[in-house]
Amino acid sequence: MKVKTILVSQPEPKAENSPYFDLQQSQKVKIDFRPFIHVENVTTKEIRLQKVDFSKFSAIILTSRNAVDHFFRVADSMRFKVPDTMKYFCQSEAVAYYLQKYVVYRKRKIYVGKRTFSELIPMINKYKNETFLLPSSDKLKPSVPKALDELGLNWKQAVFYKTVISDLSDLADVYYDILVFFSPSGIESLFHNFPNFKQNNTRIAVFGNTTVKAVENKGLRVDISAPSKDTPSMSMALERYIRKVNKK
Repeated sequence: MKVKTILVSQPEPKAENSPYFDLQQSQKVKIDFRPFIHVENVTTKEIRLQKVDFSKFSAIILTSRNAVDHFFRVADSMRFKVPDTMKYFCQSEAVAYYLQKYVVYRKRKIYVGKRTFSELIPMINKYKNETFLLPSSDKLKPSVPKALDELGLNWKQAVFYKTVISDLSDLADVYYDILVFFSPSGIESLFHNFPNFKQNNTRIAVFGNTTVKAVENKGLRVDISAPSKDTPSMSMALERYIRKVNKK
C-alpha cells in the first residue's frame, strides 16, 4: 500500500531545513508531528528529598537537551552558581551544541560522545577520578547506570524531570499510513490512549533497539527501523521505504 500520511510522535522541528520537511516535499506525503509524551518539572522540594548537593560534583553527564535545561533550572532554583571548572560530558554533538544556551562553550571543559551513551563511556573513563552527577528523567535506560557502575565511578543519579504520557484522545478517529516512534515511552503512550489499538495496515517505524523490543512485546509488526548502516537516520529510513512502496 502506498504511503500518503505519516505521524511522527515528536514535536515539530523548529529548524526550517529539517529532513522531514524535505521528505514531505520530495515524496509528496503529509507529515504531522505530535508528541506522545512530554516532560514536566520535578519540584525543588522533591529534589531536596533526593539529597543532591551540587557542590559535591565536579562533572555533569548530559544525555539529552532536556537534561541540560533541567540541570540549569534546578541549579538556579537552588541558588547554586555552577563553577567555571565544572566538566560536562555530553552524549552527542547536538547536546553539546545545546549546552551553549547556558555556558560560554570555549571557556568550559566539554567532552563529547558520538551518538549513543556507550560511545561516551570511553571518554568518561579517562576522567574516572571525577565525581559525576547524572541529571535524568524518571525513566532512565537501565544500561546507563549499569555502564557507570561497571566503571567503578563515584556518581549519583538525580531525577530532575518526569516523562509524562500526553492526551491523544483527539486522534481516536484519525488514520495514518505510518506511525513513527523513538522510545518505548511512545509505545506506552499509544496503548495508554488507545488500549484496543490494532495495527492492521498501519506501518510502524521505530528508532533504536529498545523501541523495537517495545513494539514487538505488544505483538505489533515493525515495518521500518533505524538506525542502520544504510539509513542512519529515521528520515532516511522513511524515504527509502516510501520510494519502494510508492513506485508500485
